[in-house]
Amino acid sequence: MGTETRPSVRKPSARSIALAVLVESVQSADPIDGLLERACAPISHDPRERALAVELVYGVLRHQGTIDWRLQPVLDKPMRKLPRLIQMLLRMAAHQLLSLDRIPHSAAVNESVQLAKINVPVLGRDWSGFVNAVLRALLRNPEPSWPSAKDDSIRSLSVRYSVPEWLTCRWVDRLGADEAEAACAHSVTVPPVTLRVNRLKATRDDFLERLRQSGISASPTRVSPVGITIEPRGPITSLPGFSEGCFYVEDEAAQLIPPLLGVNSGEAILDACAAPGGKATHIAELIGDRGTILAVDKKGARLDLVAANCTRLGLRSVVAITGDARYRDEWQRTATHSHDPSEVRKTLVDRVLVDAPCSGLGVLRRHPEAKWRKDGAALARHQKLQLEILDALSASLRPGGVLVYSTCSVEPEETHAVIERFLNAHADFRRESLAPWLPNEAQNLLTGHGDLTTENNRYGMDVFYASRLRKRDS
Repeated sequence: MGTETRPSVRKPSARSIALAVLVESVQSADPIDGLLERACAPISHDPRERALAVELVYGVLRHQGTIDWRLQPVLDKPMRKLPRLIQMLLRMAAHQLLSLDRIPHSAAVNESVQLAKINVPVLGRDWSGFVNAVLRALLRNPEPSWPSAKDDSIRSLSVRYSVPEWLTCRWVDRLGADEAEAACAHSVTVPPVTLRVNRLKATRDDFLERLRQSGISASPTRVSPVGITIEPRGPITSLPGFSEGCFYVEDEAAQLIPPLLGVNSGEAILDACAAPGGKATHIAELIGDRGTILAVDKKGARLDLVAANCTRLGLRSVVAITGDARYRDEWQRTATHSHDPSEVRKTLVDRVLVDAPCSGLGVLRRHPEAKWRKDGAALARHQKLQLEILDALSASLRPGGVLVYSTCSVEPEETHAVIERFLNAHADFRRESLAPWLPNEAQNLLTGHGDLTTENNRYGMDVFYASRLRKRDS
């Protein structure tokens, strides 16, 4: 089932908007945060309603597997045979009943029944009685015991942590039971809100003090020297220093990547797959905004985000270029048509950052929709694309220059295997240990090859991988 149109939304509410976003998340390849941002525009004036919509969407997607396990005993047919809208409506209601103590059960059930009635034109029949019966049966049924890990460890982890069985099996095989459980548990945690201080505008200590004086709970990150973790009380745009460009919202692990390039003022640096601009703007800060950063991305609309972030942060050294990083002639031609040619070096660059498109399995807690869109076959497709990007950009790097490859995944096919295959095909490149470019607190995150992996780190960071390669001098 799943060919029905979008849910009916007569008067926008947190629940109706969340339901529409959940249905769209199955039909769209767009990230869930973007879908939510657009959908929540009608209730942006009401922080409580917006917060509820966000909680419902992320809560359902993070815990969908567990929710389905709880619902299945009270359904008279498999979940997959229900209309997609009813699937998501039941999951959303179940999340409220099982996990959100502050919402009265009666409100969760009644509002869900009303949403079913409103969507009769979309569904072609009235499902409200079915929804009511299922939810009341869920409330009556005693809480079941978790599946036994002794009998079936894969099933047990998959249900308890809402991780698809193909991925649970992969992690158990690769990591062993204990570390696999830690990875599964990490994927359903609510991530912290972390800021990267723009050191061209403020020091971390000064900005920390400014936040505290505004009554915001804030603390320095343990690994990144420019990070701050906060407990926001409202939208990020309301934080002090936002409009002044004092910070950029970015996980601590991501903040570790740009310094690995070892950039210097005046250099030409290529950031492939650059949108929305977190790493490009960080590089600009590291070079004191003196040099040229070619921020290439094939999606022009996403490059608008790069430009907007540069404007807010007060950065001028970033040149946003629409183009596929695999085709050098294409993006260089676009650059010279769109910008003063003196701003874009058609010769070789000093540094290249490839923050490659990947499975995103290291950031499932931030993008829980990804685990329901992916399967194991995606890893081979990503590897092919990653190698194509590296092969193409290796020719853009000057002899003696540095290339850093990073992913928000640590699956071997997208990390070590990519680097090994690239090095086997490019004798003019060699691997360098990242130890000199990592803070002391991150030295324990190095692999035997000197690469970075934040898998199962003890700092609460996202899961990233990075490797540094140097092109041999002529």
